[in-house]
Amino acid sequence: MIPMRILDGPIGTQLIARGIPAPPPLWSATALQTAPQAVGALHREYAQAGACLHTTNTFRTQPRHAQNWEVLARKAVHLARQAGGRVVGSLAPLEDCYRPDLSPPEPFPEHLQLARVLVEEGVDLLLCETFANPLELVEAVHAARTAGASEVWASLTPGYRCELLTPAELAAGAQAAIDAGADLVLANCMPALRALPYAQALAALDHPFGIYANAGDPLDQLGWELPSPDAAERYADLAERWAALGAQVIGGCCGTGPEHIHALHERLLPQSSRSITQAIDSERASS
Repeated sequence: MIPMRILDGPIGTQLIARGIPAPPPLWSATALQTAPQAVGALHREYAQAGACLHTTNTFRTQPRHAQNWEVLARKAVHLARQAGGRVVGSLAPLEDCYRPDLSPPEPFPEHLQLARVLVEEGVDLLLCETFANPLELVEAVHAARTAGASEVWASLTPGYRCELLTPAELAAGAQAAIDAGADLVLANCMPALRALPYAQALAALDHPFGIYANAGDPLDQLGWELPSPDAAERYADLAERWAALGAQVIGGCCGTGPEHIHALHERLLPQSSRSITQAIDSERASS
């Protein structure tokens, strides 16, 4: 049985909460130029909270969004590697992740460019994440495989109000990604309170899967500006249900933070697993 692994949380919403601008078109990648120390510090905070998977800040380091995209992508990998643990190279939709209608007709070449850079920089796996257009996701998975990634994960988003994909549609998109070569499929960036049907749909595929939800509406009392310890524990309550279905990777998306990752780590990993994970991370950090 594959052990539970804790993915980190968001970069963009955490940077904004800390007063670091993330304007379009680069969004969180802006900080790679203006505040790289803050990006590195956040990666380390997630590691200290218990994450063993650290996602590169490459959600917008794409040729269509920045002339120096390759420099930024390489810097993002370097910053994530400083946290120890496994480095997860992020490939995102080429346009707005909540506007699947804007996906270009031939996204493969652009995804391949970033995928090759991330593989060259030695990421441990590639994560094609936050896709609401299953067709573009399949092309991103193909690009990741073509670039030579040893492991590829694929994550679909039903939208921050669950208005873009039903659980059945998301599962169908996940199956297409599996057929294209995805080793693990996930659902992300939907309200945590509404994530259970999507977890159930992925579990029914009988393939390794994971969940990393957002904090939903502030009134949900799961994150954003609400007291972090209470919000994190409520999020972990929901995550236990995803884990019970067999989710093997669980983390956080928009509105969550290091407190949520710490709560997941304490709640979902037995003490023996935490000790082993901490030992491995310490060894990698010192090497």
